[in-house]
Amino acid sequence: MSDAFRSQLRALPDFPADLPDFDPTTAPADPVALFRQWLDEALAAGVLQPHACSLATADGRGQPSSRMLILKNIDDDGWHFATSRTSRKGRELSVTPNAALNFYWPQQGRQVRVAGPVVELSAEASAADWQARPANDGSVNPDWQLYAIQPVEIEFWQARHDRRHIRHRYGPDGIPLTRVY
Repeated sequence: MSDAFRSQLRALPDFPADLPDFDPTTAPADPVALFRQWLDEALAAGVLQPHACSLATADGRGQPSSRMLILKNIDDDGWHFATSRTSRKGRELSVTPNAALNFYWPQQGRQVRVAGPVVELSAEASAADWQARPANDGSVNPDWQLYAIQPVEIEFWQARHDRRHIRHRYGPDGIPLTRVY
């Protein structure tokens, strides 16, 4: 049974026939500019919810967990997301204020990973985010918290059919590093 399942997994298609090209030598020096470009390209390609991403956190014992959520904004404070302070991710962030986001756009064979420390944004910003939620009924939610990841690493990954995928990483020094694997 295990061999059949492994074979089934190996036979699944990887990426679409047409993948976008990515030349890291022409990438902007600002990783946010590159992210916005890739997000616009994902929208143009018909990717549903391209602002959806996986958020990975860890509890006090280092046990990781991840879940999907929506990117709210990117500004000088960082990459914004929100949750209840009393949720599992809220509790984990209060103990271990570091996290990673991962965006995946399979139609383009692309992903973007963002990692770094997390800060709580203001009560006013959190309340405004809660009020802007589509299903909001006008109530207040004092547990709602808007957070921002302040990246120390942002990595752009482009799949290639020859399996020599491109990783273009912006590190804490701001200098991009590109590798082909």
